[in-house]
Amino acid sequence: MSYGVSIPKLNDNIPNEDSFCKSDNLIAVSDGAGGCGLFAREWSKYLLRHIPRKRAITSFVEFDAWVDGIWEAFYNEYETVAKVGDGIFLNKFYNEGACATVAAAWRVSDEECRWVAYGDSVVFHYNRKSKSLEHSFTRLADFSRPPMLVSCKDPLVEEGFRCGAFHLDEDSVVFAASDAMSHYVLMMYELANCGRFGEELAEEALRRSGNSALLRTAETVRFDFQADVLEPLLKAAEKESTFKTHVRSLIERGVLDVDDMTVVVLGGTSVASSVEANDFVQGTNFWYSAMRQVGTGIRLLVYQTQ
Repeated sequence: MSYGVSIPKLNDNIPNEDSFCKSDNLIAVSDGAGGCGLFAREWSKYLLRHIPRKRAITSFVEFDAWVDGIWEAFYNEYETVAKVGDGIFLNKFYNEGACATVAAAWRVSDEECRWVAYGDSVVFHYNRKSKSLEHSFTRLADFSRPPMLVSCKDPLVEEGFRCGAFHLDEDSVVFAASDAMSHYVLMMYELANCGRFGEELAEEALRRSGNSALLRTAETVRFDFQADVLEPLLKAAEKESTFKTHVRSLIERGVLDVDDMTVVVLGGTSVASSVEANDFVQGTNFWYSAMRQVGTGIRLLVYQTQ
């Protein structure tokens, strides 16, 4: 059975602008963009109420047609709401509308899951046997860039759309998350496999952003990705109170940003594991050294394991 959880920013009275939906064969996350326009929370919920349940979206043309078929009713309803406010409020709606991300996955057979994503919410597929993580996002450093968003009034841009398929087996688990939690998952996986992801980690570290600060903290932690990152997260997502405690702990450790948090797990994939989780241990499992490439001025970070 699919399950999920969504909580607002901790210690904040602002409503949660994330939404998620789930069924036996579908999971989806939408992150309403509060910094863009108005009614972000309402738009994210609206998108997921109307997302196709039984048939996967498999191309930009299909995704664009889906949004094109539903945006106008939302726009008309909330234009009326915006008119109740002053002229500034209404003009903001006319100029910016409402915006949100979408990330969704459909299990189309026992062996295949189709996914789509627009923005920085992410669909993941982890295989416990091969210990490999696939995902719908671009690169770790791109979390620090403004995402492309699904608007209730502006045309979609094909550049912002991604789609694909995950091949499933008995060791698969498929889940989706909004941006802050997605950054944490991908960052920890790449650190645990830094020999393969040195270039992406270097790019993130050199951005000198809030996310690069999270990376600097995370690289001092000794951990096993499956036992210490993935399994505790999937377990915590079964219950809101446990999820809040888990999120608070990660924020306090300095490896997770403060934001609305959503995780939803697809039923029918393996969500239980015999691996025992351990607490993070402070250490120097990961370290990096900066080197300047002579003649070009390009700095490279080389990640190694001790």
